[in-house]
Amino acid sequence: MNFLQRVVIVSLTLAGLSCATAPIESSGIADPPAGMLKGAVDGGLRVFKGIPYAAAPIGEARWKAPSSLPRWNGVRSATEFGPACIQPKVPAASIYHAPDMPSSEDCLSLNIWAPADAKNAPVFFWIHGGAFWYGSSRESLYDGARLAQHGVVVVTINYRLGVLGWLAHPELSAESPDAISGNYGLLDQIQALRWVRQNIGAFGGDPANVTIAGESAGGLSVVYLMASPAARGLFAKAIAQSSYMISTPELNAGKHGSPSAEQSGRDLATALHAADVAALRKMEAGALTNAAAAARFGPLGTIDGKVLHRQLIDVFDRGEQAKVPVLAGFNSGEIRSLRILAPPAPAKIEDYEGAIRKGYRDVADRFLSLYPATTMAESILATTRDAMYGWTAQRLVRKQTALGVPSYLYFFDHGYPAADAAGLHGFHAAELPYVFGTAARTPPLWPKIPQTPIETELADAMLDYWTSFARSGEPKAGNEPDWPAFGSKSAYMAFTDTPHPAQDLLPGTFALHEEVVCRRRAQGDQAWNWNVGILSPPLPDRTASCAMQ
Repeated sequence: MNFLQRVVIVSLTLAGLSCATAPIESSGIADPPAGMLKGAVDGGLRVFKGIPYAAAPIGEARWKAPSSLPRWNGVRSATEFGPACIQPKVPAASIYHAPDMPSSEDCLSLNIWAPADAKNAPVFFWIHGGAFWYGSSRESLYDGARLAQHGVVVVTINYRLGVLGWLAHPELSAESPDAISGNYGLLDQIQALRWVRQNIGAFGGDPANVTIAGESAGGLSVVYLMASPAARGLFAKAIAQSSYMISTPELNAGKHGSPSAEQSGRDLATALHAADVAALRKMEAGALTNAAAAARFGPLGTIDGKVLHRQLIDVFDRGEQAKVPVLAGFNSGEIRSLRILAPPAPAKIEDYEGAIRKGYRDVADRFLSLYPATTMAESILATTRDAMYGWTAQRLVRKQTALGVPSYLYFFDHGYPAADAAGLHGFHAAELPYVFGTAARTPPLWPKIPQTPIETELADAMLDYWTSFARSGEPKAGNEPDWPAFGSKSAYMAFTDTPHPAQDLLPGTFALHEEVVCRRRAQGDQAWNWNVGILSPPLPDRTASCAMQ
């Protein structure tokens, strides 16, 4: 304990806030390079909330890269979460709807849960989901206590969302020394990782053993970080839950069925009757966010040649991604809670089959054997699930395996009475309460998870597997089955009521969607987003480079 720490503990004792004889690890005091913090002690954990990791560019400085903060003076209280980043309201009827929370444009903060005795402990760095529109590190679903009790230091972060985090515009590119714009939310994530690299040792974490992890848009963020040269060396492992390796707008060229990111920025300004970026900066952050959402602005990364060099699929095909172990997977019922991503079933089987034959042409028979017309309602849900989440998860572990890095695939197919009764078996994000051990802290409309041995034991197993992977790059769990690496046998772990290893997940689906994406990508004018199944445009002809998978 250094002299300043002793002085602070004595001062806090005189104020009735701490015990002067308590060791630093159990006092809630931390002294990282960023500045001294007073957190809380919760059982065997030290918890620090609302720590600013960057100066938030707001108002007239809006849409700039985050910048590091100088060391603050004195002791900063770290017992309350920072405000969420500005975002629209989640529809009240959604199972993802949570109570209102404080929000601000000044939102770049992180939270830490650390075992009191942590020494060079693995670091679990969590990036929340929410379609880059919603979410916050303060959500109770992401409470890091149970994970930290398994011996890891947990970090959860906020990053800029919506138009505030992902707008590109030619005027913003002209301001930039690199002549780029967009990706501000991704730059926030990279800045938070830099903060962890510089400061996490003061909380008992190992800066050389950081695992980035996220779900949905957080999972896509993990893939962005794996692809971004700016994030290289800031993490050692990656966990991507229900990620989607979609086609991404390019900065100043329309491609793959999308306008350029700069053109989308121009279009938004026009829709909001803003003459220029200066006018957009004068808008109040909440009003701007809501107006952009109403105008259907789509927050995504931007291929700018610097933060993201090229399409994600190209990065991974060229082997340019971070060479780190990956744990990736998806859920059986992803689209059951995201029905906006799938069209309603046609009235007649003939209409379904006709749409598939028109869209998928020479591979229509393969498609219909996997997603038959006789069960078209379920086939439609499965199509979008497999084309986006399933294809992405398998592609990630395949590409890392090809680099010689052991990687792990999972399939979450667990249901419980409330979820199954609502038609939500294995729904999108259903694995999160098991990964975090927060079954009692889900949002109000989330199907209630019963307190039964099956649920408790499954959560214990997943907590073990996830934290073991963060520790060593190999997921293990007590007396549970060994989780085989994907390897040459296409192995995976299925999570039903219990974990059990298997091989060759959903046979034929990856090969089909890989060929579809390859052909669209080769032609260059079709996105590989949610234009699948009966929504598919006519598939381009097969090329030599897209031979049957």
